Amino acid sequence: MHRGLRAGQQVRIAEDSLLGILVRPEIAQQQLTSETPATPEGGIKQSGDSGSDTPPVIGGKTGETKVPAPPPAPKRFHGSVSLDAMRVGRDAGRIADEVVAHLSGLVGSTVKVTLEIEAEIPSGTPEHVVRTVTENCRTLKFTTHGFEKE
Repeated sequence: MHRGLRAGQQVRIAEDSLLGILVRPEIAQQQLTSETPATPEGGIKQSGDSGSDTPPVIGGKTGETKVPAPPPAPKRFHGSVSLDAMRVGRDAGRIADEVVAHLSGLVGSTVKVTLEIEAEIPSGTPEHVVRTVTENCRTLKFTTHGFEKE
């Protein structure tokens, strides 16, 4: 018997956890079937009975109960966040640790992270800053960059 057995839902098992294991579907179904209390004659549930109001799906061999397929899992993620300009490194590091690492750790995932910078300088940007920033953007291989007069 497996304690805390869950099926038909997303379950997160940490890589370093010794508490979570995967169980073959047939074995999980046997345990879940044996743990589900029978509905009394007449189909009325008594207080304390657990289970869903949805009747089981019957099919295949006579008396065989099929577990309904779980809903499809999300296949895409997108997010946008504003960072404190004075603490970009710290904030980007937290995002990398707490969001990007979880997504990129999924088998077969492709994760793309884009940094977007917008700056408004009401008094205008000095020429030496324009040169420095433009050259740094080229060196760092920005896909787009530029200054505007308005």
